[in-house]
Amino acid sequence: MVLGLVLTGCGGGGGTGGGGGGSDTLVAYTGQNGDYQINFNPYSPTVIDGPGTIFEPLFFYNIARKDKPQPRLGTAYSWNKEGTELSVTLRPDAKWSDGQKFTADDVVFTLDMIRKNPGMNGAGYSGTAKAVDATHVKITFDKPSFTDGPQILGKSWIVPKHIWSKVGKPAEDVVKKPVGTGPFKLAEFKPQAFTLEANQDYYGGAPALKKVRFVALSGNQSGADALKAGQIDWNTGPVPDIKNVSKNYPGYQAITVPMNQAALFTCSSADLGCTGPQTDQAVRKAIYYALDRTQLNALAFENTASEISPGFALPERDKALVSDKLTDPIAPMKPHPDKATGLLRDAGYTKGSDGIYAKSGKKLNLTVKVVSGWTDYITAVNTMAEQLKKAGIKLTVQQVSWNEWSDARGRGQYQLLIDSLSQGPAPDPYYTYSYFFSSKTTAPVGKSANPNFARFKNAKVDDALDALKAIDPQDTAARQPYYDTIQTEIEKSMPYIPVLTGGTTSEYNAGKFTGWPSEDDLYAFPAVWGRPDNSQVFLHLKPAK
Repeated sequence: MVLGLVLTGCGGGGGTGGGGGGSDTLVAYTGQNGDYQINFNPYSPTVIDGPGTIFEPLFFYNIARKDKPQPRLGTAYSWNKEGTELSVTLRPDAKWSDGQKFTADDVVFTLDMIRKNPGMNGAGYSGTAKAVDATHVKITFDKPSFTDGPQILGKSWIVPKHIWSKVGKPAEDVVKKPVGTGPFKLAEFKPQAFTLEANQDYYGGAPALKKVRFVALSGNQSGADALKAGQIDWNTGPVPDIKNVSKNYPGYQAITVPMNQAALFTCSSADLGCTGPQTDQAVRKAIYYALDRTQLNALAFENTASEISPGFALPERDKALVSDKLTDPIAPMKPHPDKATGLLRDAGYTKGSDGIYAKSGKKLNLTVKVVSGWTDYITAVNTMAEQLKKAGIKLTVQQVSWNEWSDARGRGQYQLLIDSLSQGPAPDPYYTYSYFFSSKTTAPVGKSANPNFARFKNAKVDDALDALKAIDPQDTAARQPYYDTIQTEIEKSMPYIPVLTGGTTSEYNAGKFTGWPSEDDLYAFPAVWGRPDNSQVFLHLKPAK
């Protein structure tokens, strides 16, 4: 499982043709700020690409809408009634890009490798896989594990046994020469850009898109400038006047999908080594009520974001699952300063002559980390600083490099930082909960957590997650009481302070390529950094001329 990654790219060229790489080459900008460091290990948190494009899952799960899983290396799967046995049928015609045949042994090896390496096992896979024959795998579990299905089938990147069995530390190897079954192969790597080329021997037929070139820039503004110059074909990120992309960028169109949930991540647990005022639940909830989300949406996100639930079920996609037991089913769009200051006073804070609250002689002063170049998030936290000042909370904004921000997030060496909670392998909030709120995916400060960066631990949430694993995902009535428990406990503690549901916006060159996802045909989550979603888009694209 690879989470929390934001990458970037751009290249030369000009005019409305865009991209600068020929009519069948797509130039992509994913958010990479500065040079690339080579890493095609699909299980590394700093992978630059490969999941879906080079290394394939067994099936593609569309998190944007509730489609049936689409076959990739797998062709069919089924559970036994108890949810303790998952049977998978594999395609017989796939082979590795070095020419060797793909078989069930590769799947078994990959799943065993994940189980044996905690650094690669962010979803807590604990099954036992066996090859029935060359095209059939059976995975057994000690207890019902229905919810493991989409993770195993949709987010396990199958690697070649004949190569990876010789890798001493598979969680750490950067895989400079990746060999996969996917529709693309690595053609060239340079720190400023790397290029994937179509796999001519791909079992699904060579993609019509012959090359994908990922290029590095210096942030959102340089991405918008490159888009304006027609130098990139696909960008996921903010641009000025987003509602008029087709007018401002001739030949280009845009699509916005509400998906990732923007939040102020807090290092919340003093028991796990977090320090600072944000370890106080009252402070976290005071910040929650002090935010003016309507203003944030207008100033930072050009009104492309939407409402968010403090229980972190998506208000649109998961509407039926949002708990009616929440105090706020939807976070308030306007600030409630009286609630914010009341929470602080009840927690023993008193307002000083400068208007800032203090406790035990210490000012309520917090630092929030944000990545340099992330113009929308920078605007957001600067706006928050002004909003929180009105509630007696001082917020200091600290811009840092992505590497520094990512390291601080992983090790818990921060008070606040702005990021998004991502979705899992299937359109089900269970996966967001199991990723970001399970005690199994966190660690003490100083050690790397992935991805429960807030250091949140709650026995009721852990028990509810365990119970959900044993219930058939189709039995929504049986699952809802556990969702109620998770959502109300999350709202009570608020380790991630909900901001808005981010409207993930992509700008794409419709004049150069056809087949892009649209509101009418949202066949994949259309984010250039989404994996394996971007590979599904690449497979659909064709040169327009």
